[in-house]
Amino acid sequence: MVDAPAKPMTKTQLVAALADEMGGDKKSANAALDAIQTVVSRTVAEGGTLTLPGIGKIGVRARPERQVRNPQTQEMMTKPADKVVKVTIAKALKDSVNA
Repeated sequence: MVDAPAKPMTKTQLVAALADEMGGDKKSANAALDAIQTVVSRTVAEGGTLTLPGIGKIGVRARPERQVRNPQTQEMMTKPADKVVKVTIAKALKDSVNA
């Protein structure tokens, strides 16, 4: 029998866990988390790739213009080219999940 998946960790829970892991207070952990989010967002928005050691790589890739189907009307339409964020999980994280 498979266990039900756990609920995702909220930002408040993540800040508390970071503060505990760092041995600091929640205010500095929140500031560190906000700084990481800002750096990741800025780097990806500029088209760059960022590696978070032990977690993975976050980058952006271009998707070409393509034909898609409207599920309600079944009509084919052209979706313009766009960009999508791509996350590649690090081998160390994959291995720790499967250990």
